[in-house]
Amino acid sequence: MFRLTRYMQQLHDGGEPRLPPDPTGPVVIWNLIRRCNLACKHCYSISADHAFPGELTTAEICAHMEDLRRFGVPMLILSGGEPLLRPDLFEIAQRARELGFLVGLSTNGTLIDRDNIDAIEAARFDYVGISIDGLRETHDRFRRRLGAFDEALRGLRLCRDRGIRVGLRFTLTQDNFHELPAVLELMEREDIGKFYLSHLNYAGRGNRNRKDDVVHQMTRSAMELLFDTCWQGIQAGRPREFVTGNNDADGAWLLHWAERHHPAGVPALRRSLEHWGGNASGLWVANIDNLGNVHPDTFWWDYSLGNLRERPFSEIWQDLSDPLMAGLKQRPRPVGGRCARCRHLRICGGNTRVRAWQLTGDPWAEDPACYLTDEEIGDSGAGARLENYPWRRRQRRRVPS
Repeated sequence: MFRLTRYMQQLHDGGEPRLPPDPTGPVVIWNLIRRCNLACKHCYSISADHAFPGELTTAEICAHMEDLRRFGVPMLILSGGEPLLRPDLFEIAQRARELGFLVGLSTNGTLIDRDNIDAIEAARFDYVGISIDGLRETHDRFRRRLGAFDEALRGLRLCRDRGIRVGLRFTLTQDNFHELPAVLELMEREDIGKFYLSHLNYAGRGNRNRKDDVVHQMTRSAMELLFDTCWQGIQAGRPREFVTGNNDADGAWLLHWAERHHPAGVPALRRSLEHWGGNASGLWVANIDNLGNVHPDTFWWDYSLGNLRERPFSEIWQDLSDPLMAGLKQRPRPVGGRCARCRHLRICGGNTRVRAWQLTGDPWAEDPACYLTDEEIGDSGAGARLENYPWRRRQRRRVPS
């Protein structure tokens, strides 16, 4: 996750950056349930509106939360499917708070209404993220249900009016790129404090629709708009939190933006971005699915590192006998192609490995969604290539469809 506002604020304030310490453990996105009331076009879990067998029980989840907390996991993001369809959601959230986790809720927002807003407020979520993928017609088409936009906006407003820290999530694709300015205006008009732009990742339903991913020029344009919007808010003294995910080239692109607009701040910004290090899959971000399978992040559902019913998370996450985990934890990562020759490798960390794996079968191939040119990454076509890394395709536990 790329916390854009943090780095923009540093550019604005000047001086030496305050480099944060490494996290105590990975943030865990926990898909408590696969069932969902929608069938979104870009869903990575390929959810549907029916029950899925074999999901973890309340008791199992609470027991494993204790192991996660001992291991140093600082935050749980409760997700789905649609987590509000799980009857024990608030019991799980309460236990997570008792154990000392920060707790987030990731929802499509359509089920937030006056009947449950009291319970959502009482759960004291540290953050509630609600997806808005365009204006009414576009959003409803993405979510494959008429009325989904109005329902999500209702949920957004109810959370805002209760003082719950709520944010708007937008998945950028070729189909909704043109509505990004309007969605940013919606954020301003509704006085929402956080905006998360997710680049389309090639996984689940998103993988089947990768032909709809924005071309590189569209991505660059979208990020320029986000940079300018964030900067204007900081200058006006009312900064909002802008975050991006699933394309860690955003950090390198911000450095190029700073070279054009604020060159004096570039050396300190580069130090901060290299300290961040880019993609955190397998390091500081983890995923547990509804069946208890552990994944390097939420887009690796075709690759299971182990199951909580067989081993605790703390053992699974430290097991470097898995070749993928060994590579993800390596610095620099054993990437090839343009990524191996990129002068920004220490910033982006090789970007999102699952895209390379989905397209080539090799998780260390260059990321096809990097939108910087060869000139911008300093790639002359020569230079070191990492070859013969001992990657092998292994048996993967697939989520039942």
